[in-house]
Amino acid sequence: MNSFWIILTGSLVAASCGFLGCFLILRRMAMLGDAISHAILPGIVLAFLFSGSREILPMLMGAAIIGLITVFIVQMLHQSGVKSDAAIGVTFTALFSVGVVLVSLYTQQVDLDLDCVLYGEIAYVPWDTWQFGGMDMGPRALWGVGGVFLFSLLIIGLFFKQFKLCAFDPALAAAIGIPVVLFHYLLMTLVSLTTVAAFESVGAILVVAMLVVPSATAYLLTDRLHIMLFISMAVGVLSAILGYFFASWLDSSIAGAMTAVAGLLFFLAFLFSPRHGMISKMVARKKIHIGEA
Repeated sequence: MNSFWIILTGSLVAASCGFLGCFLILRRMAMLGDAISHAILPGIVLAFLFSGSREILPMLMGAAIIGLITVFIVQMLHQSGVKSDAAIGVTFTALFSVGVVLVSLYTQQVDLDLDCVLYGEIAYVPWDTWQFGGMDMGPRALWGVGGVFLFSLLIIGLFFKQFKLCAFDPALAAAIGIPVVLFHYLLMTLVSLTTVAAFESVGAILVVAMLVVPSATAYLLTDRLHIMLFISMAVGVLSAILGYFFASWLDSSIAGAMTAVAGLLFFLAFLFSPRHGMISKMVARKKIHIGEA
């Protein structure tokens, strides 16, 4: 039963991150997801200190606030003439460092350490359960990630056309009256919430991979957004399932194995994608040369 909870939690983390990662990839903002996933650390620590508990709600609120502050600072620096990659790098390293300092100062007062923050340990998920009315409701991480995932699906589903147009042509979206800035910050809020919900089970570093790798794999396999979303989630779930069994076989980190499998799937797509794969392009060029000869 423990294996089931671990695989289910890993699948939800990968699917929820991959789902939102598609919009980050299309908007060429993949590294902003990296920035948010690191920069929310001080928000999580401050939420611990103010609430005195590990409940998911204060952590989500702290992460969402810091996530929005991160996006605002990056946008402000970029509009002031700083290159976007430099603005992202400066912002997330500064905020992440503040979070690391807070963790080192208050690690004796709260149940939080750097190993938890950076690497996570999904193997402990089945034992950290949510008790409600004297009943064991299952792993707490599962409820947190699952709830945020459903919320993201609801928001994206309700405003799919707006998110789609903002991703492909923000200038046109603004011209026809869509509040591009509002949907930009709404997307960043969803990324922040998803990141902190997955934080404890897989850690900051691995959340970054799940935000980028499954969606990048899907990007290579299709040119249609709704199909890309499904492929991204499928790649994430497959990575979680295969990664768990590889980790069991190798007796290694479960979250690390899941991410390694996701990287392998991306590499296969990079080679064999029907339209964008390296081998497919080589075959197409060879056919052209043969035809010209």
